[in-house]
Amino acid sequence: MVPVRRSIAWSASVLLLCLIAALVMPASAAAQQLPLSHCAPAQNTFTLNIDNAYFPLPVGAVWVYTGKEQGENIGLQITVLPETETFRFGGGLNVTTRVVEEREWANTDADGVIDPDELLIEVSRNYYAQTQAGPAPGTVCYFGENVDIYEDGEVVSHEGAWRADGRRGLPGEAPGIFMPAKPQPGMTFQQEVAPGVAEDEATIVRTGTATLPDGRVVNTITVRDFNPLDGSRGTKVYGQGVGLIEDGPLRLLSVTGV
Repeated sequence: MVPVRRSIAWSASVLLLCLIAALVMPASAAAQQLPLSHCAPAQNTFTLNIDNAYFPLPVGAVWVYTGKEQGENIGLQITVLPETETFRFGGGLNVTTRVVEEREWANTDADGVIDPDELLIEVSRNYYAQTQAGPAPGTVCYFGENVDIYEDGEVVSHEGAWRADGRRGLPGEAPGIFMPAKPQPGMTFQQEVAPGVAEDEATIVRTGTATLPDGRVVNTITVRDFNPLDGSRGTKVYGQGVGLIEDGPLRLLSVTGV
């Protein structure tokens, strides 16, 4: 998962938006902390058919985003791969997850295409499954990620990598909640559960509508991200039937397969 974006100007804007959202949020939408039991392997069964209204992940789907960070053109491509990853928990519990690849790069010409002369910034393989039966069927659960961070074309770090089963030398204690089954303003949930390494939290702050690049108008939810490890904040906007349409300064350029 691409980390919370934290340019100074953007962080200030996000803080202002969050304050406004807090003021206008109805009392009935006051903070509701979702328990991690919504994704606990011992309390749920899981499916690879991830059809959550605000975070669908059909195999072969591709989203492309472009925008500027600190004055530089950035591209982000998210692809749902026909690959799976199995997580093994205590008591013989195994969960098979879908692999979703994210590629972030220096998109010099802002065309949303990774050209041979454009350098990668980060490549991650993220692992998701959706609950089929349990406390909240339809919840998308996040089981971790492998991360390669690049500088000048070379991998220099794997910072932020984690696994919900704590295996393969990576930290992690449990799956996080990535998208609730029925997202509503006021819901707060922990997305990453690897203390000291990956602890992102999210709060749904409002609903709305947005127009996609192809002209479609969709219902949206806006999610405020918070990383307690470094204090950074950001916002993401998800469209019904589409998935992620804004990630901080990045905006959806195209989507296929959903």
